[in-house]
Amino acid sequence: MNASARGEQVRRNRKYTQADKDRFFAAMDRVDSVSEAARQVGMNRGTCFNWARSAGMLGLYPNQRKHQEFLRFRAAGLSRREAAAAAGVHRNTAIAWDKGLVLAKGGARKRRRPVPQLAYNQEVASPPLAGLSAPDMAPAITHRTGMQDTSAVPAPAGVSQQAVEKVISARYFSQTDREQIADLLKSGSSVRAAARVLGRSPSSISREITRNSHPVLGYQPYGAHRASAARRARPKESKLAAAGMLREYVKDKLLNRWSPEQISRLLPKDYPDDLHLRVSHETIYQALYIQSRGGLKREVKTALRTGRTRRKTRRNPEQRTPRFVDDMINISERPPEIEDRAVPGHWEGDLITGAFNQSAIGTLVERTTRYVMLVHLPVDHTATSVRDGLIKTMTTLPEHLRGSLTWDQGSEMALHKAFSLATDMDVYFCDPASPWQRGSNENTNGLLRQYFPKGTDLNAYGPEDLEHVAQQLNSRPRKTLNWDTPAQRLHALLTSN
Repeated sequence: MNASARGEQVRRNRKYTQADKDRFFAAMDRVDSVSEAARQVGMNRGTCFNWARSAGMLGLYPNQRKHQEFLRFRAAGLSRREAAAAAGVHRNTAIAWDKGLVLAKGGARKRRRPVPQLAYNQEVASPPLAGLSAPDMAPAITHRTGMQDTSAVPAPAGVSQQAVEKVISARYFSQTDREQIADLLKSGSSVRAAARVLGRSPSSISREITRNSHPVLGYQPYGAHRASAARRARPKESKLAAAGMLREYVKDKLLNRWSPEQISRLLPKDYPDDLHLRVSHETIYQALYIQSRGGLKREVKTALRTGRTRRKTRRNPEQRTPRFVDDMINISERPPEIEDRAVPGHWEGDLITGAFNQSAIGTLVERTTRYVMLVHLPVDHTATSVRDGLIKTMTTLPEHLRGSLTWDQGSEMALHKAFSLATDMDVYFCDPASPWQRGSNENTNGLLRQYFPKGTDLNAYGPEDLEHVAQQLNSRPRKTLNWDTPAQRLHALLTSN
């Protein structure tokens, strides 16, 4: 047996006195580590851990801690289901604990032995049960090492399991994130290293650890998540629910047609020294739209520019519902030769509508020559009528001038597949609310309003009228064509082929 083994055997068989115990605690005061203190005083490490645990310097084993938490929740008046959810144990385990039973080896139930309680050298300061979440139910400890008294640490209110499991914005730490933080800390990673792994700011990780760590047990991911969920709820009364100067100010400005944001921004300027007269525009909107957060009378809602009495749901553009049954070809897939107008035969199209949107004329512009063609729609401008009108107009052109058509996402082009099959032309669709993607057609529509003013009935114009207007536009010299006319450019293309 070597010298090291003999030394360990001697330490294991040694009978320790109260003086030895005092020497160990004095070393713990200096280094705050059981292993290091045991090494310095030359004592058995396991014995020193037992002393530290008995003195409350280490936490209970996980199952013992859950058992203690469950019993304290039950003593506070919580139901069995609520106490089990708060302590994080299964319902069957909670039933057994209520009956004084514990699960023995092999799955058998046996009468509960007293769960070891934490011993305190000087005093026990248990925080009030009300307002504590499950991980914070461990009693506070004040002992000779000067460990922090948890009764001085504010604890969040209890929280239901539903609130804990609620999924909110990705901005906030999830249960998985907190488990990862705990694993990284146990492996010795720094705050900055953990931040890099999670893709977060180091200050966010630091605040999370500081805010949700248990004073005795350190950072516990499940306890941290429950504490965070408990703080999330804000049952306080809205600033505008109670009568006062702030509510009167907001009400007066709303009646003067001010927007909530204008009111919020002007308050600090009007009352720079009164910090109580501050309110966000979101709080004003909640007071107007949400009955439970109210405070402003219903007639004040009419002061909003939208005139709405409830909020409008905003859709994520990436989750936009497809406009047509048939798949669309987005303008981003349009070939480069169309984009740079190098090849003729590619068209842009749209509708101009008349009074009350009851009548319409189809407009087509060739991208290279700016040649204009108008589509007569005598009955209506439904998808069927537009499809038939476009097919009739486009088939009058030679095949090499029928390359493609670019349109917006109007419902009149719902039958674009049928048009493509009849004319052998691809149809490209612009992005929503992006008229500049078919700028030649938008410019032409502006010119056409000289002939077809807004608010007129476009059904009054026959095919001859449309042909006359198209001829006038096609005979105008264009700066972009080096002062040639669209008709001259198109004639040159027809004769050259």
